[in-house]
Amino acid sequence: MDLVAACRAFLAVSGQGSFTAGAAMARIPQSVASRRVAALEEHLGGRVFARSSRTVRLTPFGRDMLPWARRVVDAADAMALDAARARLRPMRLAVPAVCSTLALARLAAAGRDEQVHLDLLAAGPVERAELVRAEQVGAALVAVPPGGAAWQVPVGVAMVAEPSRSAVHVESLRAGRVARATRRRRIWVQPEDDVAHVRDELTRLGAAVGLQPAQVATAASLVAAASEVLSSDDLLACSRTQSAELGLHWRPIGEIDLRRGYDLAAGSREDAAAVGQLLEAEIGRCLGVADGQGRGRS
Repeated sequence: MDLVAACRAFLAVSGQGSFTAGAAMARIPQSVASRRVAALEEHLGGRVFARSSRTVRLTPFGRDMLPWARRVVDAADAMALDAARARLRPMRLAVPAVCSTLALARLAAAGRDEQVHLDLLAAGPVERAELVRAEQVGAALVAVPPGGAAWQVPVGVAMVAEPSRSAVHVESLRAGRVARATRRRRIWVQPEDDVAHVRDELTRLGAAVGLQPAQVATAASLVAAASEVLSSDDLLACSRTQSAELGLHWRPIGEIDLRRGYDLAAGSREDAAAVGQLLEAEIGRCLGVADGQGRGRS
């Protein structure tokens, strides 16, 4: 038995003093109103109406039960209203500052389609982790080592001139490979990659192949890094998606498979899992995951 529907029929009939009028007010057929009241009487174990050929009136038992029926209906209506408000309440999600406006707009639109209303906050990797720890956001896409990441984004290098080879070897930037008077090319690391599993891997590789320490440099912002690359023959460590947005030519790094790793962190694991599953593809596109690659782990 649907208790709420039965209580609604009970209240409508009692208010109108008639099954016909009560059913009309409740916008249900009279037969349905009769069945619902009968089911309620069976559930409660007593008659709520004394029926005659023309009218119905409350029994003493029905009068006692009427306030309870009203409470049930009022509680159900209040719950439905709160549920509607909760569905519309946005979840604040901290996202990488490198996500494009269009990708974020598509993510927000996909969220609305799944009844997940997102308030997106762009921030760097350290700030995103701090925001979710301080519970200033509902969830955050945090940087993690790629081995245990939900999403993985290959990091290569991008430059103005199109390389002749399918990969760029960092070893080719070694000082001994160019004339002494020639300015040494640098690889610029942007703030999104200023994390141990990207920056340190690139720095170690540079040292291993004989680069000078200054040849792997961390910029204060993506704009600063990109401006250095656009005005020189320097390289930018970035994703393929970022390279395309900047109008640069991207190649993977020949010596290592360098990747950004991301996971969705939230105060509630259930919330994180739900958002990640519902919006997996759009989150991946925001991060720069190529279509068809999916998530980094099963």
